Amino acid sequence: MKCFTAHFYTGTSNAAKRRFDILFFGRDEFSCNVFKQLHDARDVWQSISIATNPDVKTGRRGSHLSISPLKLLGESLEVPVHTIPRRKVDFRGWMPPPPFTNTNEAHVSVPASETHLLVTASFGRILRPSLLRLFPPAQRLNVHPSLLPAYRGPAPIQRALMRGENVTGVCVIDMMEKKEGIDAGSVWGCESMVVPESATFPSMSVELAQTGGNLLVTVLRDMLLGKAHSIPQPPVSSTTPHASAISASDAQVDFTSQTALDIVRLSRAIAHQRPISTTMPDGRTLQLHHLSVSRSHDDLGPVEPGWAVYSPHTHTVLIKCADREWLSVLKLKTQDRALLVAKEWWNGVKGLGLLHEGMLKLF
Repeated sequence: MKCFTAHFYTGTSNAAKRRFDILFFGRDEFSCNVFKQLHDARDVWQSISIATNPDVKTGRRGSHLSISPLKLLGESLEVPVHTIPRRKVDFRGWMPPPPFTNTNEAHVSVPASETHLLVTASFGRILRPSLLRLFPPAQRLNVHPSLLPAYRGPAPIQRALMRGENVTGVCVIDMMEKKEGIDAGSVWGCESMVVPESATFPSMSVELAQTGGNLLVTVLRDMLLGKAHSIPQPPVSSTTPHASAISASDAQVDFTSQTALDIVRLSRAIAHQRPISTTMPDGRTLQLHHLSVSRSHDDLGPVEPGWAVYSPHTHTVLIKCADREWLSVLKLKTQDRALLVAKEWWNGVKGLGLLHEGMLKLF
């Protein structure tokens, strides 16, 4: 649900400019949804190309080939796709394709054209200053899914969901050199939206990307008409939340300090990339899947956080959390074992002799 939109305009309108030659940097589904909106807006570009990650062999012995979703989208739309070097150190010397560089002479850049436009959306790499300078200063744009300056960094959607934010949004901002600040550029437009109570990373990513793509197109149309301008971001304070990358430690829960609602929010935010985990008494990792907050269970008596029990009424494993809340877990996966529904998993645990008075202690 959208609740606020802001575009920033100059007081006068200049003569219309020529449509842009766009180089779009991205990689994932968020990038794809932004790119779709931009590709459909044929009135803002005369040429458009993609720069994205190369194919990478993953899995056991490289048995699986991981391909950038943006590459697949570009090929399906018959858009030129250019892959960057796999290693970050090699990317520092990478040169973009024509018309942004002159291929007649090795590593010779052309002067920044008034039609050259760089766009990034969930690209995940730092662009070096010499690459940014191939584009006019006001034509290096980034689509960032937060209401800046809140949640600068690589994981804004996840961090907003983890904190239980009721409102988030997307901004189109200037790309700046790293020394000037990450995600700190002036804002060309922003749009906010309400976060549904049951929102997950996948659902919010799609909505924010589609909104961001539409916002980007609106900004570009205003630029072509000479009506757009940017404004500086508000200053960052000690309470401004940051969006640091998601790490393995984020997925490891602490039942003594986190409520059931905290853990459910965490699952909605990061379960697509890291399973929510705890530790069994024997030291093995235990993954928790399909989580919800359960009602009060006074019938179980006083229980300390971290103790778990199977409930035949809910058909789930219940885990006591901070603030007297209970976490309901529908499916579980012990390290090196298959994912099981709660009853099957609990029956297996009983045979290991790990229960104490019918309950299991998790750490």
